[in-house]
Amino acid sequence: MSVHEKIRLVRQLKGWSQEEVATKLEMSPNGYGSIERGETDINLSRLEQIAALFGIKLADLLELNEKSVLNLACEQNQSNWHIGASSLGYLQLQAELEKQQLINGQKDKEIEYLKQINALLNKPD
Repeated sequence: MSVHEKIRLVRQLKGWSQEEVATKLEMSPNGYGSIERGETDINLSRLEQIAALFGIKLADLLELNEKSVLNLACEQNQSNWHIGASSLGYLQLQAELEKQQLINGQKDKEIEYLKQINALLNKPD
């Protein structure tokens, strides 16, 4: 996960819009949006500002990965953090759940089909 993706994810976990973060960082919404899209390089001082705004250490922001997102969100739940429907981890879990539901549905159909075949084969003539 790249730095701009991590920044976007943490912002979403905070429940803030890009405009809110841009205002708090005293920059234009377009400028902040370009950071989240990875269209601009972020200098160290701006990264420090972003981490401070999010209430996390810069090192934690840079080391953030999919596995630590859930831990970070749960630890910060008292501070209005939440896992939103748009967060990367949530979307990945939702896709995995849907995939498993399709697999289970197909399995159930195959079991029913095999039961029908078994009943036909065991039917006395």
